[in-house]
Amino acid sequence: MGTAVVTGAASGIGRNVREQLEANGDRVVGIDLKDVEVCADLSTPAGRQAAISETLEATGGTIDRLVVAAGLGGHVVDGQLVAAVNYFGAVEVLDGLRSALAGRPGASAVAVCSNSAQMGEPTDNPIVLKLLEHDEAGAKELIGEQPGAVVYGLTKHALSRAVRRRANEWAEAGVRLNGIAPGQTRTALFEGSEKDPVLGKFVDRIPIPLGRKATPEEMAALILFLLSDTAAYVHGSILWADGGTDAVLRPDGF
Repeated sequence: MGTAVVTGAASGIGRNVREQLEANGDRVVGIDLKDVEVCADLSTPAGRQAAISETLEATGGTIDRLVVAAGLGGHVVDGQLVAAVNYFGAVEVLDGLRSALAGRPGASAVAVCSNSAQMGEPTDNPIVLKLLEHDEAGAKELIGEQPGAVVYGLTKHALSRAVRRRANEWAEAGVRLNGIAPGQTRTALFEGSEKDPVLGKFVDRIPIPLGRKATPEEMAALILFLLSDTAAYVHGSILWADGGTDAVLRPDGF
């Protein structure tokens, strides 16, 4: 039992994480736009800072588990908004709450990334580099009017790298930090992409060797494993959970 914080706790994977944490006896402070303890807009710097300060107040400055699951899908037209939430909203909450996790026995955090992080050639993409430099204005300028369908995978790639880049400093603070890379999962976010008249055609062509889409409950269970003491030696990792999609698309990339 302890105190957990979950962004995106009102729906999808975040809501299922919340339910499973509460079933295990944790007190959960949710962050989302509505229907949670801390209502905040992670798309703006002011909203992120409000989320951090209100969460620290709600938890008394002591957190045992943190999950950043809030995100927008590729079907969202505004690519700048997708970057603001998926990257800056995630990393600023992670960094802003690290001190509340530091020194807690078994403290751990998980970021929800995506298997789309490695689709295409994102490594040296200028937008990715601006994200990793934490240059929000510069990233938005490069994104311009590009839609979320173009930007989504880049934000998740940058978030995955941000998790790995923090491995040393988070370990020094006594906190494990990992990410998961879900494949197609039956959430409202995914269904928005699936139903999109353009993006949906691409989604349908993505191979899934296991032959089915995941449930949010399955992703939540994986997150709880990473948060648990059973995963005490797992740190700085991005764990793929996509039914084999990445293995098919990149059999030699690992």
